[in-house]
Amino acid sequence: MTDSIPILEADSLYHVYESKAEGGNVVALRGLSVRVGVGEAVAVIGPSGSGKSTLLKSLGGLMSPTAGRVFLGGTDLTKLEGSDLVEHRRSTVSFIFQEGNLLGDLSALDNVMQPLRHAGVPAREAKRRAIEVLERLGMVPRMKALPEQLSGGEQQRVAIARALVTKPKLILADEPTGSLDPFTSQSVIKLFKELHKEEDVAFLIVTHSRDVGEFSDRSLELRDGRFVAQHGEGVELDDLTQNRELIVDDLGTVSFPPDILLELGGPGRYSIDSVEPGRIVLLSQDAATAAAAGNRRQLVADCPACGHEYSDAEANRCPDCGSSRPKA
Repeated sequence: MTDSIPILEADSLYHVYESKAEGGNVVALRGLSVRVGVGEAVAVIGPSGSGKSTLLKSLGGLMSPTAGRVFLGGTDLTKLEGSDLVEHRRSTVSFIFQEGNLLGDLSALDNVMQPLRHAGVPAREAKRRAIEVLERLGMVPRMKALPEQLSGGEQQRVAIARALVTKPKLILADEPTGSLDPFTSQSVIKLFKELHKEEDVAFLIVTHSRDVGEFSDRSLELRDGRFVAQHGEGVELDDLTQNRELIVDDLGTVSFPPDILLELGGPGRYSIDSVEPGRIVLLSQDAATAAAAGNRRQLVADCPACGHEYSDAEANRCPDCGSSRPKA
């Protein structure tokens, strides 16, 4: 899956948003390092405000980090400017955003052709390639429709087609299912899995959804601009900052990274054994729950709405009542 030269590598990224507000400047990224191998899928999971979108824009060359370096296909993006940056980005990476960002006055077909036109591909060849990728995504019957005439799921498929038409080595996706209903979200995730497996496309997806992150080879937990945990295949704890942190908010809420939670004993009930400044000792009260820690969520066996028993392990919508099939 991976290669000696990664398709994407970032070293010690910092990004500071300058502000004259009372709180002063905002540090969005705090020394992040990340590596994505050729054909590898990596998810960055974190809540709103954790720095996900800033990270993705910095990695894709859409904004310059305050400090640190980004290598895309072995080339240092931080040393490229103007047309050189645009050309290298165009030949290597494609983007998928939450809202699709389709051009409202162009048909689905024209939206997909647009990147090829910018790259100087002749109109006839651009149309052929665009129709080819739209056909794969089941969108040929809707290719003459304008974005406002398409459903949210159809718009996202057009956005995915536009990302794929240039045959990128890497796709950077920012909350790609954030505006979709659960059924459509699952179909998009399934499509990502197929592209990753069959086309060997590398992905870096930033999301707050663990369902989206489950198709990836590795997941990184992002909190307050820092990676606090990593799990999946080929995990390298050295990729994390040297001093991992647990952040306690103003309400006293603390989120444990998955690997720490697993070492702790998993989700469940804990009693407080002792507390002193800077130190708290917890004791597990639920060994049965702890034993199940680390299990990935699975699609439920029975529909919670009507009780239908699923015979198709991959079905994601109830054939009796039409409800989306949740995970547990």
